[in-house]
Amino acid sequence: MDPRVTELHCIMPIANIGSVLAHGILSYERAAKLAHRSVALQPVQDKRDKKSVPGGLKLHQYANLYFNARNPMLYKRLGEVSSICVLRISTAVMQVRGTVITDGNAASDYVRFLDPKQWKFLAFDDIYATDWRHPGDQVAYWKHKSRMCAEVLVPNLVESKFIEGAYVADKDVSEKLRTAKFDRSVVVSPTKFFR
Repeated sequence: MDPRVTELHCIMPIANIGSVLAHGILSYERAAKLAHRSVALQPVQDKRDKKSVPGGLKLHQYANLYFNARNPMLYKRLGEVSSICVLRISTAVMQVRGTVITDGNAASDYVRFLDPKQWKFLAFDDIYATDWRHPGDQVAYWKHKSRMCAEVLVPNLVESKFIEGAYVADKDVSEKLRTAKFDRSVVVSPTKFFR
């Protein structure tokens, strides 16, 4: 695996932390059965609802993680940084049977679904870039934006044992996370949240 992949990420509302610690990070389909707050964008979810992984499950039957949460999805949620965190997930989760990686946003029309052993097909320079904009080149912008949202898809759920800690935007959010009984490492990292 690329040496930059030291952990995986999940953008999570702090309101869900109790449930996540009890039940794990659930697939969209499983989470729908529990009371929860979502950061999902509905038009994207409508698109994901119609997709299946070749030889696998429906896309909404996977818990999805990012290689890098400092991406366009988190950028769209900047107004909510006081109520969200980025969970740090062990890369060992990629050994869960049936796990799939993608070379871009799984909802994309041009995404490839791959076995984790095929990681060399991912554009890690794009995934870990600090910016995805390409002034004057709309196609490059679209491609890079999708690549930055490359995913790890874990069937059904990511067990809470794989959660190593969390990033938050500031000290106040760290306190909210602790109040929610989060018992793992918490790192204040404004740059993760575009600050």
